[in-house]
Amino acid sequence: MSNSRNMASEPDKPAEAIEPILPEISDPPVKVPLSIEDWISVLIMATLAIITFANVLVRYFTDGSFAWTEEISIFLLIVLTMTAGATAFVRNQHIRIELFADGGSPARQRILAIVSLLVTLLFFILLAVLSARMVYDEYNWGDTSPAIGIPTWWYSMWMPILATGIALRVAGMLQRRLRSRP
Repeated sequence: MSNSRNMASEPDKPAEAIEPILPEISDPPVKVPLSIEDWISVLIMATLAIITFANVLVRYFTDGSFAWTEEISIFLLIVLTMTAGATAFVRNQHIRIELFADGGSPARQRILAIVSLLVTLLFFILLAVLSARMVYDEYNWGDTSPAIGIPTWWYSMWMPILATGIALRVAGMLQRRLRSRP
């Protein structure tokens, strides 16, 4: 037999001889598992797909639509953004300028990472505080949603909760970064 044959055409070759397309990425060590946010994100995506598909079917077969789908979808997209954002920070997959973040000496990279984490932490603390104030105002004013008519603070209360969750994740990252040496 010739050695120039393709591995895919040889059924007797072991599976470990074929290299994976994407490298295996392991999560950094964290106290609270990232699978929590991962599963929340998966469930939200599935719910969004089902809601949207149901609304498309209703619009196709009737002259009406579910008025509540847009309201629920917007809420779910916000929660999805926050939960996926939390894992992106911990996995170091957030948007950044790699020329600055990954360039230079290890000491420079460490300093830039610490500054970035501090700014991010301050942002999410501020977001949590200000959105909690917004929830309090919506509760006091008795605002209701336009489509379903439920109190808007039911939607808004998740923003300070999720912003606090991201702030805690970023604080953990900052603590690990401060303990590490370049």
